[in-house]
Parts: sequence; structure tokens; C-alpha cells
Amino acid sequence: MRNLYNYPIGENSPNEFNVIIEVPTGSNNKYEYNAEHDIFELDRVLFSSVHYPGCYGFIPQTLGGDGDPLDVVVLTGEPMITGSVLSVRPVGYLKMTDDKGQDEKILAVPVNDPRFNERLTLGDIRKHVLLEIEHFFKIYKDLEKKFVDIDKWYDLEDTKKLILEAHSNFKK
Repeated sequence: MRNLYNYPIGENSPNEFNVIIEVPTGSNNKYEYNAEHDIFELDRVLFSSVHYPGCYGFIPQTLGGDGDPLDVVVLTGEPMITGSVLSVRPVGYLKMTDDKGQDEKILAVPVNDPRFNERLTLGDIRKHVLLEIEHFFKIYKDLEKKFVDIDKWYDLEDTKKLILEAHSNFKK
């Protein structure tokens, strides 16, 4: 049986890498990939009246500090379908901690979107967009009474190191 966690990370990682989309932009349904059955399942409907500020998914062939593949928020003009695979470029990452431990959220942009042709850094993203993403992850579990602590945003070079380390952890 196939397993999307083993899907290729991409030949140009960490500069460009593949992302498997679990949640479309604007959704308040939290889908998660079930590797055993190779299907996307509804994990929960968010308890708050908030929605995902970007397409949300994971980087295949990575293993983060929480024991899961690295999470990614992709800035897109339109929602992507759950199960879509797209090539993205990293911009930075938001370091946070939740009930499962350290949990990084990588911010990325699609390679095949002409609006993002230039190499971007956190300084190129509108400050309000970063605040919206940070606010979402700060409050989206409040009504579930789950712990979330936001640390700060990290730059592109730190993000590349994080991806390389998580890819190395996956290969062990």
C-alpha cells in the first residue's frame, strides 16, 4: 500500500519541496492523512469560528519535533483540494509549542504561481498576514482547552536548516 509520508520531498529541497495539502484555505474542517488506510479523514471541526489562513499540509519524508511530518501553511490565491501535491518555496517558520510538544509551522509559497516568482523572505510578506497566521494558531484550540504557546517567526535560513534536519530524522 502506498503512503504519502514517503512521497518524494523534491530534488531541490530545502529550497523547493513538495507539500501534501490536508486542509484548504478558508476551511474550519481539520483533515488529517491516515497512512495506514491511505485516506484523508476529518479529524475535527474547529471549535472556534475561525478558519485556516492558508492551505495547510505537510512535507513528505520529514519528521518534526512532535513526531509528525513538518506542517506547512501555503499562501495561495485559491483553496487547493485536500490531497493536492504542490511544489513550494519556504519563506520562514513560526515556532510554537502545543500539548504534543514543539510544533513548527512553515510558511511557504507555490513555485508555480507567478505572483510569487521572486524569492521571498518574511520581510516580503505583509505584516498583517503574518499576524493573522500567528493569531490563528494562538487561538484555534482555545475552546478545546488545549495548550498552545507561540514563540516567534524564524527566517528563511533557519527554515532550511529545520527542513534538512527533519528530512534527516525521517531517513533514520
